[in-house]
Amino acid sequence: MKIESTSLPITNQLKPILPQKADVAISAAKTQSENRLNRQTSQKRIMNWFSQVGVQGENISLHTTSSSEKIKRNKEMLALRKLKNLENILGRALDFCLDDGKEEDLDPDWFFSFVKMAEEIFSPTMQELWGKIFAVETARPGSFSLKTLGVLKQLTQKDAQIFRHAVNLASRRKGESTPKLLLGYYQKTSIWSLFSSHKEHQLNMATFGLGYPDILSLMDLGLIHNSEIESGELPVGVPAEWRCAGQTLYLTAKRTGTTLVYYKFTTTGAELCKLVTRKRQDTYVKSLRTTIGNAFDIT
Repeated sequence: MKIESTSLPITNQLKPILPQKADVAISAAKTQSENRLNRQTSQKRIMNWFSQVGVQGENISLHTTSSSEKIKRNKEMLALRKLKNLENILGRALDFCLDDGKEEDLDPDWFFSFVKMAEEIFSPTMQELWGKIFAVETARPGSFSLKTLGVLKQLTQKDAQIFRHAVNLASRRKGESTPKLLLGYYQKTSIWSLFSSHKEHQLNMATFGLGYPDILSLMDLGLIHNSEIESGELPVGVPAEWRCAGQTLYLTAKRTGTTLVYYKFTTTGAELCKLVTRKRQDTYVKSLRTTIGNAFDIT
């Protein structure tokens, strides 16, 4: 009887292994190439930023000019960037120019302080804000203090985005100039409150995109006060008109001992609120109604 071998040739056994090793080598080479390309891209991005102020890498500048000429070039490019910043802000101010028919003189000290700060605003988004400020100030001198300009100069684009969102969530009582972030209410303890099933009287602002770290950031910048504030005790049965996140609400306290709880914008924060184009926040207002509805009649 003929016996056939069941074992495969060695070359056949190696066939599945050899392609795997080749694939690993190719993958490693590809990863190395991608890492090198990413590094070169990052280096190019860094070089591009520094080139805007006339600074080049040591290897590049070895064959160029002397130190004094490099310093001169750096100063010239910075001066040109500052001039360009002012030109951009001027353009934005002309776009927002307000014609209210008044002719009031702008304070020269305010103007030159404005220019000194504005020339160092490089972000197009922030330049737009500074253009708005100048347009408003020329129409209504005294709208923005130098302190407010100093705070604005510290704002990053992220800070400005957080502040803009806070303003959209803000409320203002009729007859008052300072906006507030309404959180809920506080009810003084009474025999009736012991039987109430409503224990939570405050909103979690993080639900609406304004987390506690954001609030702390606004506090650090001096845009809102450093702690929650309670209003005075509200009179029972007397409606108060509020403009809340784009909607008008009339709040009437049902019982004595009721106060509203909120974060209050500072004077600087209130001035900068004028720059924000607001959008309705219906989800926030709906939740606010639910939260304070046990203590207020809301119409």
